[in-house]
Amino acid sequence: MLFATEKTIASRARALGESADANALEELIELTHSPSARVRRIAASALGKLAGVVDSRRAVERLLPMLADEHPQVRQYAAKALGAHGTDSEAALPALRDMLRNPDEKDYVKRTVTAAGLRIKTALEIAAKQTVRACRRCGRPVDPDEYARSQRFFERTLCDVCFDATATERRNFETRVEDKKHIRTLDGTLVQSDGERRIAEWLTAHHINYRYDARLRIIEGFQIRPDFYLPEYDVYIEYWGMDTPRYKAGMYLKQDLYMHAGKRLISLYPDDKNRLDVILPEKLARPIHNESKS
Repeated sequence: MLFATEKTIASRARALGESADANALEELIELTHSPSARVRRIAASALGKLAGVVDSRRAVERLLPMLADEHPQVRQYAAKALGAHGTDSEAALPALRDMLRNPDEKDYVKRTVTAAGLRIKTALEIAAKQTVRACRRCGRPVDPDEYARSQRFFERTLCDVCFDATATERRNFETRVEDKKHIRTLDGTLVQSDGERRIAEWLTAHHINYRYDARLRIIEGFQIRPDFYLPEYDVYIEYWGMDTPRYKAGMYLKQDLYMHAGKRLISLYPDDKNRLDVILPEKLARPIHNESKS
């Protein structure tokens, strides 16, 4: 490209960046494809100056690949422009981190990348604090501390009042579950039913380690307690011992949770109690997903 031509186009890109005109976006995007590194750099800078004026998603979409430009100053100004677009540049954070870790990247580029990353993260933090979230139980708006606490313990949005109520309900449920364990297996494990006793003793007899009734958060918002987990096989066993409509509804929900979480599940029923020597070796020998029975 002739110097005079390059100078004219660069001046045009600079003017577009100062124009505060949303219609300048498409022309600037076209200029970022220029064979001149000088024009690409100024066009990238202009896209940053127009943050809040142009469609940030379109600008960010074009700026992202410019982080891999062969010219370091183009990468530098693309990073700076992405920082100007704040939350819309969240997708750029992994690429910015990679640039910081790259030992061949220029130090002055890394300084700009660091500033851009901090600017994007700060914008995201401010946006998160301004987001109004509602308690899933009572519908009351929750503050950031309530949100963080409830997500940590229950992976649900709860206000402090509903958090305490949920925690109490959970403790009461755990107590009721423990109270139902009155049958002792040969290895001393307390279980809830004769079917669970037979399964536990079969596993013990075949030297298969198991965890009984261990808590497992399987997908967001739901916590289940699998009857048995076999760590050596990474398989879950559920014994479905009742046939009431309410029980079966819970069974289908639980089976669905296993399936959607990609867990291997063996479902056993009262009719299977006397056939464990046939059923379990067969099912443990092949991949098991959601084994259901109507």
